[in-house]
Amino acid sequence: MDIFEKCYAPSLAGELKEKGVYPYFHALQSRQDVEVTMEGKRRIMLGSNNYLGLTIHPEIIEAGVKALEKYGTGCSGSRFLNGTLELHLELEAELAKFLRKDGVVTFGTGFQSNVGIISALVDRHDYVICDKENHASIYAGCQMSYGKMLRYRHSDMAELERILQKIDGKHGVLIVTDGVFSMGGDIAKLPEICKLARQYGARVMVDDAHGLGVLGEGGRGTASYFGLEDQVDVYMGTFSKSLASLGGYMAASAEVAEYVRHASRPFIFSASIPPANCATALAALRHLEAHPELPERLRELSLYARKGFTERGVKIRESAMEAPTPIIPLYTYETYWTLQAAAEIYDRGVYVNPTLPPATPEGEALLRTSYMATHTEALLDEAMDIISDVMVNHHA
Repeated sequence: MDIFEKCYAPSLAGELKEKGVYPYFHALQSRQDVEVTMEGKRRIMLGSNNYLGLTIHPEIIEAGVKALEKYGTGCSGSRFLNGTLELHLELEAELAKFLRKDGVVTFGTGFQSNVGIISALVDRHDYVICDKENHASIYAGCQMSYGKMLRYRHSDMAELERILQKIDGKHGVLIVTDGVFSMGGDIAKLPEICKLARQYGARVMVDDAHGLGVLGEGGRGTASYFGLEDQVDVYMGTFSKSLASLGGYMAASAEVAEYVRHASRPFIFSASIPPANCATALAALRHLEAHPELPERLRELSLYARKGFTERGVKIRESAMEAPTPIIPLYTYETYWTLQAAAEIYDRGVYVNPTLPPATPEGEALLRTSYMATHTEALLDEAMDIISDVMVNHHA
């Protein structure tokens, strides 16, 4: 049998292209902003994770240009060997101070961060317990570790406790959860998770990719939002969202960070973050520190959009209804209708992300919308009018 046989077989992607509703790989011809040019036409961007709108900020762009001129285009090696710049150390130190943790390790991407952290910390006789709606990179980290992965239903604390009760106390246990869930926009039940972890001797790791710059004091994330910074053992986050760059990080105690530096294969055997990316992430972090009003503006706009969709009769996931996050899922349920709606909304000048099974449970397909602190109410009204016309009026 030819290993490539699967590549030539009929596929869903091919079928969707034939029907004109294939939703992926639309090409941008402009900067990542609240309005973009995509495939030759103006679109209002409601599908970006550029939560603070910093990808186009002149000071942050300038920081990247200067780093490119000073350090060149890349590091040509891993952090372990020749790939550590003073910029990396500066970024790690400032991030540690901002997050109030003693140690920070940076990785090339957010996906690599979860894989690198979990595979290093979870050993052969350990357990890692996951919320079923955790990000795919968490699953990949669990699969790459030598430990045993157990899962609980989304935000079901009773099931999490039942799992913890069955684990022998001689085994190490790491509970891993998204802080803000990337599809639903809802927030983890972190107070209950931390309480159970203390009760059963487990450690807690929070993937705050969608929490940094969004929740908490000055945008410090989910643990700060709940006042639990001393009870979350490991933070993971990315630079590709609020910090307008590329890369990821782990924040923990100095001892845990030092262990991961010397035990994480994805960290040891990958080239380090390029100079321009490192400099832009650092500049964005400093900008966030100088402008703590940005997360508050983002929250205001997110609540404005929630209210606007509800008033227009567009169904929003209930668990995300009151969450002060910039992710608002709009339920379309059926896969083909989701793709049709996304295509029509796109044609009329708004970009949203159709999200289909297996990224959602079967029968719960949705349009994922996300917001930036630089949106205006007028732009959101224009976009919501288009979306509601397609979803409510055309589908009535």
